[in-house]
Amino acid sequence: MPLVKGNRIVSDDFVTLGDEDAIPAGGHVLVPAARFLADADAILAREGKVGVIWPNNRDIEELAPYLPRLAVVALVFPTFRDGRAYSQSRILRERYAYQGEVRATGQVLRDQFVFMLRAGFDAFAVKKEADAEAFANVAKRYSVFYQPAADGRPTAFRRRMAFHTAAAAS
Repeated sequence: MPLVKGNRIVSDDFVTLGDEDAIPAGGHVLVPAARFLADADAILAREGKVGVIWPNNRDIEELAPYLPRLAVVALVFPTFRDGRAYSQSRILRERYAYQGEVRATGQVLRDQFVFMLRAGFDAFAVKKEADAEAFANVAKRYSVFYQPAADGRPTAFRRRMAFHTAAAAS
């Protein structure tokens, strides 16, 4: 499954573990939420980065105490009509100021890429190589937005205000 990050296709350094898979002593791993919460301290104490696969029907608040030690939070879109992961991403970025990778997984569709970026996602596990290539083009297409969002980009209004403030100071 291709991973898109930073507007390009990259290799995924994380091994996705199932509920029954042995947790290796080293290397980067993505662990299902229930398994992570059952033994979080031991999993975080191992060598290598840790990420959590967080379903959209779980409260992000459960994950909050561990966020400073997590490299990735992979949020799940079980169907294209279920957008709860958008809210989870915004909560991670805005309420908890999470700086790690927020990865979209599951039904990640190319027509939703811009919305996902605006909600704070910065990595996308897509099913098709063609979608990965399309993402890079879509992400570059838009550079100015009117609505504030979790991606940290200044709005058109803020850009204008900064320009006028700089011009007035000159």
